[in-house]
Amino acid sequence: MAINENTPAGTATNGNAQAAKPSLNVLAQYVKDLSFESPGAPNSLRGRDKAPGININVNVAANPLSDKEFDVNLTLNAKASAEKDVLFNVELVYGGVFRIDGFPQEHMLPVLFIECPRLLFPFARQIIAEATRNGGFPPLMLDPIDFAQMFQQKLAEDQAASKVQVS
Repeated sequence: MAINENTPAGTATNGNAQAAKPSLNVLAQYVKDLSFESPGAPNSLRGRDKAPGININVNVAANPLSDKEFDVNLTLNAKASAEKDVLFNVELVYGGVFRIDGFPQEHMLPVLFIECPRLLFPFARQIIAEATRNGGFPPLMLDPIDFAQMFQQKLAEDQAASKVQVS
């Protein structure tokens, strides 16, 4: 028996109608790799007149586990520097196992590379903030990431690269 939001409580619906709807489920979330380095500590912890420069890199990878299950990894690197000194370097690979069912094939890449990392990001952001705070620095609160824009940029780069190889 399947219940949906439009059905009065206790009323059965046709299970086949429900199965046709696209679904995205998070089966598991995990820290695959977490590294925090503060090579200049404790000197790097002293107060500064100027905020450090922070370089942030983001990457998303997806691998099929079965026909409907996928492992999506969100990699975040943040490196803080003041002048020539590295204050801290934090790297996190945060993964999620997703069950994706009922989406047309042409929507699979956007689901994997936009929606899945969008679901993982708040948790990864909190881990980065805690790691930097535990390292003696103010928590690094990453700004929201536009995964749709990242995906479009990657598609454009891949298309440009394929045109160069063909020429």
